[in-house]
Order: sequence, then C-alpha cells, then structure tokens
Amino acid sequence: MELIQIVGILFALFALSRVILQLKRRNININEGLFWIFVWSFVIILLIYPEFFKYIADILGVGRGVDAIIYISIVVLFYLIYRIYAKIDQLERQITYLVREIAIRDRYEPKRRD
Repeated sequence: MELIQIVGILFALFALSRVILQLKRRNININEGLFWIFVWSFVIILLIYPEFFKYIADILGVGRGVDAIIYISIVVLFYLIYRIYAKIDQLERQITYLVREIAIRDRYEPKRRD
C-alpha cells in the first residue's frame, strides 16, 4: 500500500467520523448524513482497491482510472454547488418574507418607549 493511499484512508476515516458526529448531534439531517457516509465509504473502498479505478474507467469509456475519478468528481461538485445555490436562494426568500412580516407588524404596533 502506497503512502498516498494510507493518508487518503486516514483522511476519509476522519471525515466519516465527523459526519457520524454531526448526525449524532443532529446538525445534519439523515439524508445528508447518508449521502456523506456513502461518499466517504466509497472513497475508502477506492483507496483500498485502486484497481477498481480501471474498471470504472472502462465502464465510462475513458483511458485511465484517474481520469474517470476526476470526471465523476467534477459532476459531483457541480451537483453540490447547485444544492448550495438552491439552499441559499431558499434562505434569501425566507429572510425577505420575515423582514416584510416584521416591517408590517411594526408599522401597526405602537412603539414602546422604555
């Protein structure tokens, strides 16, 4: 086993432990937790069995296993960026709604002087 594999496995195990800790603390929901558990488990499997890279490359029709992983990583990153964008857009809408509601409420309620 190469040094890069050992370092990668240790990092993936650390990341996996963080995901499990976040799930226990209920900082992330179960769907997000399962997604990240799958991702980090897949990374560990790929690091333990690097010949699987070549199998994935053959299925995707690319020359090298590393190329296949890079292509898959780019697609996953674009998906995650989209999810972040959608979440930010949803939060902006909620903030706008709350600000409007507070402004309307404060308009009709007399201001208190303390």
